[in-house]
Amino acid sequence: MAEIVVTFVVEEMLKKLASLALEEIDRAWGLKGKLQKLSKSLASIRAVLRDAEEKQGREESVKIWLQKLRDVAYEAEDVLDEFGYEVLRQKVEGSTPSRKEGTELH
Repeated sequence: MAEIVVTFVVEEMLKKLASLALEEIDRAWGLKGKLQKLSKSLASIRAVLRDAEEKQGREESVKIWLQKLRDVAYEAEDVLDEFGYEVLRQKVEGSTPSRKEGTELH
């Protein structure tokens, strides 16, 4: 049951990424390429999760690995939520954020 939740969380993250106005983000921060790369990575994670969920019942190491991946997925969702909030805040305030030197999304 918990594994279904993980898959759902990852899928929701992908939906959030898709719903962001990538053109506006690119204009404001120049991050479009990095967000697209993150989206592709999350799609790969989703595929691996589905495979691992099938094996989970047979192998204890897979259960442990899934728990760690689940934790990372929740953290990634939090980061995306915060980023989306910041984009909306900047839009509401009508200002374009300035890129701070040394600030990068990895």
